[in-house]
Amino acid sequence: MPAPHPAHRPIARRGLLVTTAASALTLGTVSFADAADAPEADSPEGATRARTVRGVLPTGSPDYVYLPVEVPRGVAEIAVSYAYERPPVPAGTQGNALDIGVFDERGTELGGPGFRGWSGGARSSFFIRADAATPGYLAGPVRAGTWHIALGPYTVAPEGLPYEVTVTLRLGPAGSTPEPVYPPERAKGRGRAWYRGDCHLHSVHSDGKRTPAEVAAAARAAGLDFINSSEHNTTSAHGAWGGLWGDDLLVLTGEEVTTRNGHVLALGTEPGTWVDWRYRARDNRLGHYAGAVRRAGGLVVPAHPHATCIGCHWKFGFGEADAVEVWNGAYTPEDEIALAEWDNSLVSAARSSRGWVPAMGNSDAHREPDKVGLPQTVVLAEELSRDAVLAGIRAGRSYIAESSAVSLAFGASGGRGQHAGIGERLRVAGDDTPVTVRLEVTGAPGCTAHFVTDQGTLFTATLPESGTGSAQWRTTPAYAAYVRAEVRHPATVPGLPGALVALTNPVFLEG
Repeated sequence: MPAPHPAHRPIARRGLLVTTAASALTLGTVSFADAADAPEADSPEGATRARTVRGVLPTGSPDYVYLPVEVPRGVAEIAVSYAYERPPVPAGTQGNALDIGVFDERGTELGGPGFRGWSGGARSSFFIRADAATPGYLAGPVRAGTWHIALGPYTVAPEGLPYEVTVTLRLGPAGSTPEPVYPPERAKGRGRAWYRGDCHLHSVHSDGKRTPAEVAAAARAAGLDFINSSEHNTTSAHGAWGGLWGDDLLVLTGEEVTTRNGHVLALGTEPGTWVDWRYRARDNRLGHYAGAVRRAGGLVVPAHPHATCIGCHWKFGFGEADAVEVWNGAYTPEDEIALAEWDNSLVSAARSSRGWVPAMGNSDAHREPDKVGLPQTVVLAEELSRDAVLAGIRAGRSYIAESSAVSLAFGASGGRGQHAGIGERLRVAGDDTPVTVRLEVTGAPGCTAHFVTDQGTLFTATLPESGTGSAQWRTTPAYAAYVRAEVRHPATVPGLPGALVALTNPVFLEG
């Protein structure tokens, strides 16, 4: 438990309280109602009051440290800035990284109504008032009561994390808060068709550098039909897409729930739905919040499950997953591992009535030169609407492509004219019934097509230099419990596979 910095003592009530919620620590309260202040009635509109708190967080600090702030009546705006020291550390040792957010007078209870914003480590200051707020934060009245600045010591250097937080209140009338305008749930579309989307994108509302307008423009340039707003731990972008959607672009709303044990997309939730992130796998909370995502109409999609950044590796298991992101941005060995793990999960589902977890791919684009739509998930949906797109993803009626130049058609047929497409089951008369698997590809010059089954890759074909071609293979349900297709670039390292160009969800074969 850290001792207060000497500069902390005159301006905060002494004492630290360890809370049981999500491994948290509460510091002494910052008060704006001491004798040095003029009476509120005598304070001119627009006058400001500021307090600065300094302290040191030691190694082993809880995940979240709360700084209570007593906000009096008559405040129009609260502004917070912070800084912390980043001393050099030995190679292989984590240095200091401190996140920040805020909860209002309604409290910090997990999943409670008090959330007012989060910027992680993306910015050093923010403000909230009735009519506006810094991106990442929710506009609304600054009501009297105890607010809590939320500090997240992401990593702490061996000598500790010295920090400084300044809270500034501006006096005046509360003002009014405009009703948010959210994206519509349906776009014009093309009826039943294959629609391209990128469901993992960041803007200035978390740690991205693009504005929502720039994200929408990049999505259109990438040939996308839909996108999903997925900022880290905040919903502030949900109302920021006004004028950016259209007949050609469906905008879904969601969140990248960024825990200390991995990230998960809350995909396509009702606008304004905030999902708490302040728990680890050991806290057994994911099931509760996965249920909340589904009640809000969304999907639960673990993101980049084998990413190597601190806190990014997925440790909750896949029992709550509706889909899993096996391809995140430019293809890397991390994606190859995620793909292999996902393929292993298909074996247990192949010969049972148990459900399976479909694969999807997203760009996770933050800034230039990150490419929006690299990769993209191509979904067979009845229409271009939120419900139809999510239904297609949930059912696995989708494939992943590196760009809109790449298109696939994949399916299996056999027996008495039976046919099954991506994400479906082909049921034929017996395990020895011949089945024909066919793949058609465009936009993949110089690449190879691979048919992957429960015992590995059993068929490979080289595509023409034009990039347009087909591959066909005959098998039986006894020989292949499922078949899925991969299209890959030529290998650049001997003995290792080439990077993916495209990937389908499986067709299951049953005799």
